[in-house]
Amino acid sequence: MTDDAGARRAAPTGAGEPTAADIMERNVVTITPEATVHELVQLLRAKDLGGVPVVDDAGRLVGMVTEGDLVVEDADVRAPHFVEVLGSLVFLGGQKKFEERLKKMTGSTVGDIMTTRVLSVAPGDPVGRAATIMADERIDRVPVVDDGRVVGIIARHDIVRMLGI
Repeated sequence: MTDDAGARRAAPTGAGEPTAADIMERNVVTITPEATVHELVQLLRAKDLGGVPVVDDAGRLVGMVTEGDLVVEDADVRAPHFVEVLGSLVFLGGQKKFEERLKKMTGSTVGDIMTTRVLSVAPGDPVGRAATIMADERIDRVPVVDDGRVVGIIARHDIVRMLGI
């Protein structure tokens, strides 16, 4: 687990739409894939966070883990339906989702439960890009990545604060 030190926020740049670097949280709390789920829960509780980026030893983004990853959407995991064709089982949809839910339910490390398909923005990207990702993907935070390394994070409340709402 890391809690990288750094300045809190940069002042917005002059003209034009603010960039991710203008509003991102620079003091990013992260966790490694090897951390236990118990350590994750303690970190989220201690820092009052809903999720954190997962980084490797070099600080490169490898995933995101949120409270949602800790609570399986449908705790009633059911085996997918299948038919037998020429002596082989053919699964009728849901096999991958079944395997993902089962892995999350039985996972003991952050790497077991994290989401690996992570959308991010670069520091120079317009804030609107981060807002669009959040709205389209129905997520609450977007990591800011420079050369593969996490340099910040933007949460919904950062955008709301920027708008002065």
